[in-house]
Amino acid sequence: MSFEWPWQYNFPPFFTLQPNADTRQKQLAAWCSLALSYCRHHKLYTLDVMEAQESPVFNNKKIARKLSMEAIQVVFEELRKKGNLEWLDKNKSRCLVMWRRPEEWGKLMYQWVSKNGMVNSVFTLYELSNGDDTEGEEFHGLEEWMLLRSLQALQTEGKAEIITMDDGKGVKFF
Repeated sequence: MSFEWPWQYNFPPFFTLQPNADTRQKQLAAWCSLALSYCRHHKLYTLDVMEAQESPVFNNKKIARKLSMEAIQVVFEELRKKGNLEWLDKNKSRCLVMWRRPEEWGKLMYQWVSKNGMVNSVFTLYELSNGDDTEGEEFHGLEEWMLLRSLQALQTEGKAEIITMDDGKGVKFF
């Protein structure tokens, strides 16, 4: 399945931050939506700022337009404010992209556990994110850092407990 680009992507002014405040807000919302959709489609969890400018998401070769580094930083800052991005370093050169927040992933996992009658079951982290039983689920293949954050969110809600096992970490759902 190929990625579906929004109509704005082929509109040259989209690649220049607009001076009008209302227009800029709509533009930033569209850029945030595009960046998250692209990362979700390609299952990207980390981005390098220097590489971002050459990435198809910010560089439309068909119309020979790309978003400036300054504008990319503005989009990333907007994503950070919304809770969808977290910087990995002080220089803001690499970031974690959360196209789905940990609470949302946790809710999906808990729904799967409940639907399959596995409440009060214990899983290794590997079984949960890479096991045969979860194949076809949206959280299958989830990176470990996001998996742990999602389980921590469920633990806070009293729906799961992260446990230490002989061969690493596991989780028990309640």
